[in-house]
Amino acid sequence: MKLCRFQIDGHARNGVVEEGFVVDRNDSAERHPVGDTRLLAPVQPRKYLAIGLNYADHIAESGLQAPDVPFFFNKQVTCVVGPGEDVHMPRVSKLLDYEAELAIVIGKRCRHVPVEQAAEVIAGYTIANDVSVRDWQLRTPTMTIGKSFDTHGPLGPWLVTGDELGDPHDLGIRTFVNGEQRQNGNTGEMVFNCFEQVAHLSEAFTLEPGDVIATGTPAGVGAARQPFPEGLLKVGDVVRIEIDGIGELENAVIDEPDGYVVPGDPSVLSITKRRGQI
Repeated sequence: MKLCRFQIDGHARNGVVEEGFVVDRNDSAERHPVGDTRLLAPVQPRKYLAIGLNYADHIAESGLQAPDVPFFFNKQVTCVVGPGEDVHMPRVSKLLDYEAELAIVIGKRCRHVPVEQAAEVIAGYTIANDVSVRDWQLRTPTMTIGKSFDTHGPLGPWLVTGDELGDPHDLGIRTFVNGEQRQNGNTGEMVFNCFEQVAHLSEAFTLEPGDVIATGTPAGVGAARQPFPEGLLKVGDVVRIEIDGIGELENAVIDEPDGYVVPGDPSVLSITKRRGQI
């Protein structure tokens, strides 16, 4: 099953993608052609975690050593955007990069999940672009701030459940920038597989429905292309990521607009106004 979120008449709705149509799950069961539907990020996570250095070829191109234990960092959830939404070139840096990743979405509240039972707590899988501001990323050991700029967490186009996707560790994963192929890997090349990542994180804290785990990127990131920084993204570039069994996620790069702030939850804004806090 392919599950999605989409916007119609200014409201977010939940849908199922079937035979080229989005079927409204909220109440109406109306059918909308996928090509005419504005898809949103398939989830709104409370936690967005991402693993670094999880493909041997990417570790090699980075000139680093493989970690002994999974190496995770956070992406702030305000970075999340959906398919087709713009990615901003920050005012404070031009060292913008792409990273194609398979993303896990948690489906059950869980803790201390054994590896062999990890599939049972996964709602499904989607595509992530772990957009990275390389100079900001490398300024601090946690990397979080350089991975969390607004719009730097594209997810989509939908969530594919495990029963439809099959083995998440045998999927081709590719990145194209303006039609030029940059990355070409397979999820079977992960150092720590999807289930090991879920088990490891759940040893430390509770995972909740909607939490996102980006599972690492193969070789071919822009920062590794020579001469540096020619391989990095530029305003006007279009990044398309494909993962077998899921589909494609495409986003264009634009200059950060003046006055941009991530849109808030209207219900929270209303409560704040009533309390006289703004």
